[in-house]
Amino acid sequence: MTSDRPDPAPGPQSGPQSGRSETATDPPRAGAAAPPSGTVRRSLSGAARGARAAGRGAGTAGHYAVTQARRATRAEGAGDSGLSRLIELHAFNAAGDAAVAISLAGTLFFQVPTGEARGQVALFLGLTMLPFAIVAPLIGPFLDRFSHGRRWAVGATMAIRCFLCWVLATAVVSESDWLFPAALGCLVASKAYGVTRAAAVPRLLPPDLTLVKANARVSLAGVVGAGLSAPLAILASTFGPEWSLRYGFLVFVLATIWAIRLPEKVDASRGEGEMVLTGPTEAGRTGRRPRTRIPGDVAFALRANCGPRWLSGFLTMFMAFLLRDNPIGDMRPEVLLGLVIGAAGLGNTLGITIGSLLRRLNPAVTVVLALLADAVVATLAAVFYGLVTLVLLGLTAGLAQALAKLSLDSTIQRDVPSRIQASAFARSDTTLQLAWVIGGFVGIAMPLMPQLGLGIAAGLLGLWASFVLFSRSGRASRPART
Repeated sequence: MTSDRPDPAPGPQSGPQSGRSETATDPPRAGAAAPPSGTVRRSLSGAARGARAAGRGAGTAGHYAVTQARRATRAEGAGDSGLSRLIELHAFNAAGDAAVAISLAGTLFFQVPTGEARGQVALFLGLTMLPFAIVAPLIGPFLDRFSHGRRWAVGATMAIRCFLCWVLATAVVSESDWLFPAALGCLVASKAYGVTRAAAVPRLLPPDLTLVKANARVSLAGVVGAGLSAPLAILASTFGPEWSLRYGFLVFVLATIWAIRLPEKVDASRGEGEMVLTGPTEAGRTGRRPRTRIPGDVAFALRANCGPRWLSGFLTMFMAFLLRDNPIGDMRPEVLLGLVIGAAGLGNTLGITIGSLLRRLNPAVTVVLALLADAVVATLAAVFYGLVTLVLLGLTAGLAQALAKLSLDSTIQRDVPSRIQASAFARSDTTLQLAWVIGGFVGIAMPLMPQLGLGIAAGLLGLWASFVLFSRSGRASRPART
C-alpha cells in the first residue's frame, strides 16, 4: 500500500529517532533548519507582549513623574495663585539655556583662535552693558502703560532665543560671522528674562508661601530642568552641535507658549509703587507711581550680592579662555571647564536647598560670609593653582551666590512694603545682572596667567568686601534723623 506523502529527506531527524510521528496534516519541510511557523508566531507574539509591557511600564513611570512634578509645583497654594506656571516656565528656560551652553561649549570657545574669540566676545559683551545700565530701569515703567506687557516681555525673551537658536544652528556648521552676535544675544535675552521673572514672582505669591521659599522653589525648578535637559542635549549633540541647538529651539517654542499663558496677575500693577536706588522718596506725585528710596539693609545686602555675582561672570569668561590655553595635566579643556562649571552648579543647588530648608537665616551675616568666602577661596586658588582648588572655587562661588541671593530676597521681603516689592526685585536683579556682565568683561580682558588673574580677582573681592563693611559701619554710626 502506497502513501501520497513524499518521502522525508534523509537526515538526523528522519525516521523513528526524530521523536515525533509524521501525520498527513503536517506541512512539507524544506529542511530541518527551518523553524516551525508556530514557533515564529509565538516568538513574535511574545516580543509584542514584552514591548507592550515595557511601553506600559515606561508610560506609567512617565505619568507618575509628571504627576509628582505637577503636584510639587502646585503645593502650598502655588497652583491656585498661578505661581506653578512660572515655576514650569523657569524649568523650560533652564532646559533651553543648558542646550545652548552644551552646543556652544565645543564651538564658541574651543574651535575659534583664542585672540579672535576674546576680541569678539569682549566687544559684544561690552555692548550688553548698555541695555542693563540704561534701558533696564526704564522697562518697568514702560510696561506699566500697556496691558499684558510683562507677559509679552517674558515671552519675547523666549521667542528671541528661539530665533537665535535656529540662527546658531546654521552658524556653527557654516562658521558664519553671526556666531558671536547670536550667542551673546542669547546671553542678553537670558539675563533680561531674569529681570522680568523677578518682578513677576511677588505678583503670583500664594498666601501660604513666603517670598524666599517661592524664589527658592523657582530656582530649584531651574536646576531640575537643566539636569533633565542636559542628557538630551548631549545625545542630540552626538549628531552634531547644530542638533542640540535645534532641540533648544523646540524647548524655547514651548517656553514662549508657557510665558503667554501666565496669569493676568503678572501684568497687574494697580496700587504699586516704585523703588529707586538713589534720589529722594516722593509719596504723592501727580499721575505717577509713588517712589520710595531703597532701605538701608536692602542696599547693604544688594551691595554684598554684587561680589558673588561679579565672581560668577568673571569665572565664566576667564576660565573658558584660560583652560583652553593653560590646561592642567593631560586633561582636555572641555573636561576641565565642565568640572568647574559642574562644581558651581552643584554649589548653587546646595545653596538653594539649604536656604529653603533653614527656618532662620540671618541675611546680613550670610551675605558678608558669602562675600568673604569667595575672596578667601579665590586667594587659595591663586596661590595653590590646580584642579582641586579650581573645583573648590567653583563650588564655593555657586554656594555663595545662591545663599547671598536668598538672603537678599529675605531682606526685601522683610523691609520693603508689598506695594513696591515687584519694583524692588526688578531693580535688584538688574543691578546683579549688570555686576555679572562687568565680571565677565574683566575676565575677558584679564591676561591668561592663572595666578595673576585669580589673584587680581581675589584682591578686587577683598576691596569690595571692605567697602561693603565700612559703608555699613559708617551708616550705623550716623545719628538717626528726627
